[in-house]
Amino acid sequence: MTKAPVRDGLPKGFRGAELGWPELDRIPHPPYRVPLLGDVVGVNRRTPLQDSLRYARRLGPVFRRKALGKEFVFVWGARHAADLADESRFAKHVGLGIANLRPVAGDGLFTAYNHEPNWQLAHDVLAPGFSREAMAGYHPMMLAVARQLTEHWDRAAATGRAVDVPGDMTKLTLETIARTGFGHDFGSFERSRPHPFVTAMVGTLTYAQRLNTVPFPLAPLLLRSASRRNAADIAHLNRTVDELVRARSASGRGDGDLLDRMLETAHPETGERLEPRNVRRQVITFLVAGHETTSGALSFALHHLSRHPEVAARARAEVDRVWGDAAEPAYEQVARLRYVRRVLDESLRLWPTAPAFAREARQDTVLAGEHPMRRGAWALVLTPMLHRDPEVWGADAERFDPDRFDAQAVRSRAPHTFKPFGTGARACIGRQFALHEATLVLGLLLRRYEMRPDPAYRLRVTERLTLMPEGLRLHPERRTPVREPASDLRCPVPGAGD
Repeated sequence: MTKAPVRDGLPKGFRGAELGWPELDRIPHPPYRVPLLGDVVGVNRRTPLQDSLRYARRLGPVFRRKALGKEFVFVWGARHAADLADESRFAKHVGLGIANLRPVAGDGLFTAYNHEPNWQLAHDVLAPGFSREAMAGYHPMMLAVARQLTEHWDRAAATGRAVDVPGDMTKLTLETIARTGFGHDFGSFERSRPHPFVTAMVGTLTYAQRLNTVPFPLAPLLLRSASRRNAADIAHLNRTVDELVRARSASGRGDGDLLDRMLETAHPETGERLEPRNVRRQVITFLVAGHETTSGALSFALHHLSRHPEVAARARAEVDRVWGDAAEPAYEQVARLRYVRRVLDESLRLWPTAPAFAREARQDTVLAGEHPMRRGAWALVLTPMLHRDPEVWGADAERFDPDRFDAQAVRSRAPHTFKPFGTGARACIGRQFALHEATLVLGLLLRRYEMRPDPAYRLRVTERLTLMPEGLRLHPERRTPVREPASDLRCPVPGAGD
């Protein structure tokens, strides 16, 4: 197992806010601090993000919390977040939660420190794998996996059974990234229980989350059994990926997918190649990050569609109009679902499944003209609160309204106010892949089903570094779609976005 470098018992790169914010006392914090433990009154170790959202509403756009004897600064005000997006003064910070994943992903794209050369090498080698041409090549495989999902939902609809939305979206997105990126079939839809890879992945994410809530000196004692399970989970992830890479190396056939690029492509300028250990880390990164966040985004979107039948009807009408008589949509037709995309964006606004990102100062600076920061000081941007800033989104920011993302509304908002994929050079490399996949799947489900919610269900959000609606079940009911003549496909979509 690869271990993250440590300094003073904490992953390399960690600096408590007391070291980097010379005027820390000016920043508000929760009341009732407990000596040594810090701000623990009224918190739930299973929902640290949602606890922080509650404090954010009370304390304002910049606040701090103390845990494990260290101070953390949180930011959510639009003006402050926009300043942190300035790449000339700030860079990605691998915060404590992400650093806890380095035993799993090492210097993969998501978990690499800024000074590690493999990040830029991997980014430059893999970026062409997300070009428009590459995306069009992935589209048929996305459709093939979506057919497995609809076959599963058809059986549920025929018998009146509810479907496990997060579970099914996880199967869908895992199969999609595994097959399009690595030519591997996990057989998720043939299983009654999650694939062991998913179980191990959830275990490692949950363990990384738990490490944030346990004082480091006590972790070996309090998390002894959890540490053993985590080591077993990491070993399973490594074995799975090693077998996948060995099979590809033996067959030599991958049609130029992401794994081919990792194994065969040299950097266009330096001629460098990814070393085998880094290939493993990148594959794990893509398999985990490439499906975990998209499955959450789809699950939240389906929850909102089921609770807002007028939105679902409008989105469904767009699908019927734009896709018409086509048995399956062409790649270009997915991008024309502008309103469906707004539904997805609004779901990501309220519950971005990667709910925070950290930024660190490249040099001594002053945040938004208010708070001095020393070089290396960092802050955690709470994306769900940034997406609820009333100065940007209005007094009704908690309300689900996809029209917040029509073209005129988007143009009228300041930059850096919508950040579900992070920001800057280290933003999510697979953003377009995720958006195309999610828009395609929502369109297919809207065209095929009416989705009935459980009236007693109330949204609960589970946290494992990423966010997911807990216990969400829907009743899919087959519908007879309205098909329009193919000649009508050229008609513009009213209120189309960009």
